[in-house]
Amino acid sequence: MKKIALFFAFVLTTSSLVFAQSPRVKAESTNVTVSYGQPSKKGRVIFGGLEKFGTVWRTGANEATEITFKKDVTFGGKAVKAGTYTLFSKLGEKEWTIILNSELKQWGSYGYDKIKDKNVAEVTVPVKKLSDVVEKLTITTDDKTLTISWDQTSVSVPMKF
Repeated sequence: MKKIALFFAFVLTTSSLVFAQSPRVKAESTNVTVSYGQPSKKGRVIFGGLEKFGTVWRTGANEATEITFKKDVTFGGKAVKAGTYTLFSKLGEKEWTIILNSELKQWGSYGYDKIKDKNVAEVTVPVKKLSDVVEKLTITTDDKTLTISWDQTSVSVPMKF
């Protein structure tokens, strides 16, 4: 009987952890694919609260966001070869630094300091304050711009293929 109870406790714990994770979604255009965990605001203060200013963020939830360029690109004025990169963001109140890193399969940004020497590009972009709240982190691309929006904050990086 104890084994059955332990088994059900394990299943319940495991399933609640699985369901607690944010869904993984994709933003796609002709030359860009972004795969990211999509957290929700849920009434929280996001930037400057949940995500502290001055820190490096995985730009999503759970496993770090990955961006794939099908062709060589100028990303915010920096030349980047076609390929897949981890996308991090260093958060500031007035500007963010968007970081492309060649080390894939990162869980969050916890190990960022150990891999920051693998940064391929760092682009500083201004923060735009939104009048409406974006409930779920949303990343979009149209092959000309990569835009990250959540809560009342948005940043955009120009791209040229």
